[in-house]
Amino acid sequence: MIEFDAITRNYGSKVAVDRLSLSVAPGELFAFLGPNGAGKTTSIKLMVGLLRPTSGRVRVCGFDVVEQAREAKRRISYVPDEPYLYDKLTGREFLRFVADMYGLPPKTGTANIQREIEQFELAPFVDDLTESYSHGMRQRLVFASALLHDPEVLVVDEPMVGLDPRSIRLVKDLLRDKAAAGVTVFMSTHTLSVAEEIGQRIGIIHHGKLLFVGTLAELKQRMSRHELSLEELFLEMTLSGADGSTAKQPAG
Repeated sequence: MIEFDAITRNYGSKVAVDRLSLSVAPGELFAFLGPNGAGKTTSIKLMVGLLRPTSGRVRVCGFDVVEQAREAKRRISYVPDEPYLYDKLTGREFLRFVADMYGLPPKTGTANIQREIEQFELAPFVDDLTESYSHGMRQRLVFASALLHDPEVLVVDEPMVGLDPRSIRLVKDLLRDKAAAGVTVFMSTHTLSVAEEIGQRIGIIHHGKLLFVGTLAELKQRMSRHELSLEELFLEMTLSGADGSTAKQPAG
């Protein structure tokens, strides 16, 4: 469903992503981890078509995100770490704008808007101007807009930032449910407890290189530290002078 094929992205002499090869299957909830500056957000922007790779290819649902951008983007929704809204629109007007942008028929758009208002409990503020929203309210509205067109791939960058405990639970349940329904969920997060709780597989990137891809059990086995949490394993891997060689994905 998502395929990074030897992707490299340079910024001048700096290599932000270095020959990243990674596949994420349909219906998988994949957690992408790394320290600040490791290459996570650059990788995501390459995947959703906001950046072009220096070399290599990214495919989503079989479509090259550069050469077949329109087909790829129709199948993706992206929730960035900083939600951007049009401050002079109400939440409902913003949802209608997004539904129209994706070309949803008016009746379908109205039904899907109401579905997401209910799912994210937006009713108390959805008819207020978004300039009055808190960060958490903005994040819930952006999540709602991302799901209006029933995407096949959902990409979320730091989804829990600024959310209260109730909203965090709502988002975790949502991501699980979407994956169970066959949606590919690609989640980048610093919240390692969330990655440990809901991620089916994890990838760890550092200095632009993929250090590991697999399950938590496979990570514990590789590091021979079965007693450690994901947070402890992550810190040990990224702070202990790991060689940075590209990880091979476990068979199967």
